[in-house]
Amino acid sequence: MADRTILCPGGTPDISRWRNHRMRSETSSSPGGQPRRGDRLILVRRPSGAGIDSPTGSGGYAALHHRLISAAPPAQKTCVETLAVQFALRSPGHLRRRQTDRTSRIFLSNIFLSAIFLFLLAPAVIAQTIRVNPTGVNVNVSGATTVFLTFGPVRNFRPAEGTWCGELIPAAPDNGFKCDPATIFGSLPGRFDRSRSSGNLGFTDIMSIPPSVARRAYQAAQAGSISSFFYVRHFINLGGGPDQGAGGPDEYVPVTCRLSGGGARTPFALTDVKVSFDTEAAENAIVFVAPGRKPPAIRARITYNGTGRLRGRWEVVLPGEQPPEDFDLLTEATLPIEQRGQQRRYTQISRFNLFLPPTGKYTLAGPDVARLPSTLEGPYLVLLRIEATDDKEADSDLSALGVGAGVVHNGAVAGFPIPVLRYFVGSGQANEVISLRLLTPAENAVAAANRPIDFSWTQAPGAALYQLEIADQSGKALLSALLQPLTLNYRAPSWLREAAPGAALQWRVSALDQNGAKTVETPWRRLQLTISR
Repeated sequence: MADRTILCPGGTPDISRWRNHRMRSETSSSPGGQPRRGDRLILVRRPSGAGIDSPTGSGGYAALHHRLISAAPPAQKTCVETLAVQFALRSPGHLRRRQTDRTSRIFLSNIFLSAIFLFLLAPAVIAQTIRVNPTGVNVNVSGATTVFLTFGPVRNFRPAEGTWCGELIPAAPDNGFKCDPATIFGSLPGRFDRSRSSGNLGFTDIMSIPPSVARRAYQAAQAGSISSFFYVRHFINLGGGPDQGAGGPDEYVPVTCRLSGGGARTPFALTDVKVSFDTEAAENAIVFVAPGRKPPAIRARITYNGTGRLRGRWEVVLPGEQPPEDFDLLTEATLPIEQRGQQRRYTQISRFNLFLPPTGKYTLAGPDVARLPSTLEGPYLVLLRIEATDDKEADSDLSALGVGAGVVHNGAVAGFPIPVLRYFVGSGQANEVISLRLLTPAENAVAAANRPIDFSWTQAPGAALYQLEIADQSGKALLSALLQPLTLNYRAPSWLREAAPGAALQWRVSALDQNGAKTVETPWRRLQLTISR
């Protein structure tokens, strides 16, 4: 029996316990050990082909197989088992399973090879190089929001428009995800665009969300959309880089904006600042101060999002000093880290360092007016300078983008220059509000070609409107603008230079009453325009 193998038609390579139980003669339930009805005869054949025994006799199938395997040396056990598997007859179901397993192995092999192929081509086809930090922020659902964003590395790309929308779609054939045109809420206004190049291939963007965009996002959420929207910055591929050919794909980088109440988890940012003297005059009115006398008290009404420390200082610009530019009036957190020390500084009057709770509004007391200079006659400017503070919700990680080292703190960011406060020291009655006068530009001033033209004037008591008129030397009107009574300045549009290139202009301001009649009018003041090159 030790040299016999078993061939079981319709069987499987492994020994079925159920079949062994049915076929073992010693334990058969039939009388006398006879096979039961329905049992199939299984033949036992010697390897040499000599002799056939019935497994229903003494020492049936299971006993024979046990003796065969047990008697074989270790080197022969594998051979015997392998031969039994290879030469056993297969059922049709087993053959179908083998075919299915083979097909599955081929299918998985093809998927694996395809994945390797796509991975090798990814750097040239779908790789997106520009990232952003932070990738998502909480925004105020009921007002404006300002957030400091860092993009990078911006290599061989030019920043383009920024857009808010409710849904994203693939930007193919460009890289990234862009706004679905059907869900656009608005675009970043040019006057709010404070973006700048920064550090090692970095790009800082001051995302100033207008209340109108937040309102549209809230309305979309009420209609069933998700309670978040997106800000997408577009970068145009200039080509010519080591990994980009000419005319390569542009990139779209989205930032998730989650609607919130503007409280503690919203980035600490200033959304509005109004600096004024504590008088009944308009907020930006210019106060007249007699020499040696103190000007009125100063206050700053601040509207903000989030919560954090408000740290800064009060400064004064003395007569004859170069006045500050918009760059100098921005809060420190609005600028890239390497440009924050380049703002012009003036005489410091006092400092402040206080914590603002998440209430959204705060009135900051001004400096001690006894420390404000008033001996030298002339115009003075009082500046509110806000310094950057540590705010986790507003931090930007440069190392995560590969454009710098460490984290940049951006607490108290603002998307606008902080307004200045003016007072004049000269002969006259103390604390008198000056009647309607022209301030800037001065008489016969030359407007630089690379800078905007800003007109400013003093407040006229009882004025319902102001009318700014600009004409050429012949008296032909070029521009006429009606302004609200609290508006005492105006920035000329860019087309004014094109209307009179290199010509001399003249301008004046009139105060109007409720009926539109002129109550007071300034004389004409001349202004020279230069030709841009």
